[in-house]
Amino acid sequence: MQILDGKALSDQIKIRLKQESEILVGQGITPGLAVILVGDDAASQTYVKMKEKACDMTGIYSIIHKMPSSISQEKILETIAMINTNPNIDGVLVQLPLPKHIDTTKIIEAIEPRKDVDGFHPFNVGRLVAGLESFVPCTPLGVMRLLAHYAIDPKGLNACVVGASNIVGKPMMNLLLNAGATVDICHIFTKDLKEHTKKADLLIVGVGKQNLISEDMVKEGAIVVDIGINKTAEGRIVGDVDFENVAPKCSYITPVPGGVGPMTIAMLLENTVKAAQHRLNVK
Repeated sequence: MQILDGKALSDQIKIRLKQESEILVGQGITPGLAVILVGDDAASQTYVKMKEKACDMTGIYSIIHKMPSSISQEKILETIAMINTNPNIDGVLVQLPLPKHIDTTKIIEAIEPRKDVDGFHPFNVGRLVAGLESFVPCTPLGVMRLLAHYAIDPKGLNACVVGASNIVGKPMMNLLLNAGATVDICHIFTKDLKEHTKKADLLIVGVGKQNLISEDMVKEGAIVVDIGINKTAEGRIVGDVDFENVAPKCSYITPVPGGVGPMTIAMLLENTVKAAQHRLNVK
């Protein structure tokens, strides 16, 4: 069993991105990321702080637009419109989830696709489905980059994705399909989850339910990628997979924390630098 170390790989990627940012700065462009943070959700605030720190480390200019949870949808849309036209900002990130009175779809659709570094805009989603160059959601992209780093080729593998969200599950499915895997995707209405997971050479789980995947649900020698984030009663961070009992059966497995999480932030930075490089080419 080998650990898929996302922390170590993300550190390598940040070093490269810092060098690429310095090259851009030398050519008159500083990569810029604008974040919209609505409300006082503790997890969202933590994530944004981590992203801000990562931007500082890699030479990316970042600005955070903090808004109260009572903010109107129109005010958020006005801010996005302002960012879309700002020539010094390459990426726009709206931290999810948004308050219930905000239409998340309308907010995402308002983002300029060329600045959609989260890869959630329908324009980029469509290009991903078609196998075309696009901004790809950061967590699934991080998973693919992690697999590639360990020379794991999805082509021909039976892959099972547990979780069908627009942010993780669906783009993960499309990336695997584009890479030549045979993909089975499961969700809350799947009747017999074990029947699907047991056949998987590559099992990717992102639901947010502690110990959802037990040892008897995993094939011997499987590659297991755990995207889930859960906090135990003792305050520990764990994934969706019963790591202690599942790991001995695996050929590869991600830890939580230290697996996919750091890769998600690294891919956000990479998408932002990519957008800045596009701005340079246009200029």
